[in-house]
Amino acid sequence: MAAPKATPKAHDWISGMAPYVPGKAKVDGVTNPVKLSSNECAFGPSPAAIDAFTRSAEKILRYPEADSAVLRGAIAAIHGLDAERIICGAGSDDILTLLIHSYAGPGDEVIYSQYGFMVYPVQTAAVGATGIAVPNKNWAADVDGILAAVTSDTKLVFIDNPNNPTGAYLPWPEIERLHAGLPANVILVLDAAYAECVTAADYKAGAELVERAENVVMTRTFSKMYALAGLRVGWAYGPHAILDILNRVRMPFNVCLPGQPAAIAAVEDTEHLARSVDFNHEWRAAMTARLDAMGLAVVDSQTNFILVGFPTDTAHSAKAANEFLMQNGYIVRALPALPDHLRISVGKAEQNQAVLSLLTEFMNGSPQ
Repeated sequence: MAAPKATPKAHDWISGMAPYVPGKAKVDGVTNPVKLSSNECAFGPSPAAIDAFTRSAEKILRYPEADSAVLRGAIAAIHGLDAERIICGAGSDDILTLLIHSYAGPGDEVIYSQYGFMVYPVQTAAVGATGIAVPNKNWAADVDGILAAVTSDTKLVFIDNPNNPTGAYLPWPEIERLHAGLPANVILVLDAAYAECVTAADYKAGAELVERAENVVMTRTFSKMYALAGLRVGWAYGPHAILDILNRVRMPFNVCLPGQPAAIAAVEDTEHLARSVDFNHEWRAAMTARLDAMGLAVVDSQTNFILVGFPTDTAHSAKAANEFLMQNGYIVRALPALPDHLRISVGKAEQNQAVLSLLTEFMNGSPQ
């Protein structure tokens, strides 16, 4: 009897891991649904960024600049940073992945919030490390809980600040307290993807801590308030030693050719960003007030989305609300980890008005 044919075999821990699930983008029976599920910036990108993207078309037969040096210089100039301590990637999740793959593996632990960005547990599982999900406190990261979870096996601590999917944030003194309590060999990753959305006075993204510590990395993205999600451009600010490691393992042309000039134009158009932030702040406040008035439990948000809690009765549950919105052509984010909540991105003015009207109709409807 012939021996069983050998087949390729992945690491044992890969086959059992759950993949990242993006926000829903299609609805059966609806031709052009309104997508408010992925926290995209409905205000749109800078016209200068669109122009730079368009003009790059004639060059796309060429590889992009391998180290994104011009882009790094533009980011540094706008934010007052050292360009040599910046690394760019295909979205900030590219850099988050590089950090996990470079510093964690079997036998190591990676800490993040229970309700946090799903890339952390997915990529932690991908390298065979153990993910430690610490319950949130007041919807943000719990500093005391995280510090209590640290062991000799801990390699990285991720703080998405503000948090995705809750929208809550940690004030700067809490970030300082967290860092002070961590061992020097543990990397604190401050994921500031939504930093441009924040209007709270006691918030900082983390650059100043990076500059005085050897174990802190701040990540940022052009996918949110700069509205360049489709180009996949992100960046990080970190110590030279950590960036040296990341530059050794990253792909050599990891930021696409049209993405680099578009991101340069976007970061330099500070007036457009300010208008986008104002629009987001105005509608975030207006939507929160309307949803509160409906009797829904809205988490105070510092992002470009709102986490909304629904009653647990069947007729007015989050599941029923989600189905009602989809039937009417509106896609929001259902969250398996938070089954009584929906995450709603801030959209265009008319989209925001429409989704609020639909939810008013839904909440005022008679139970079936």
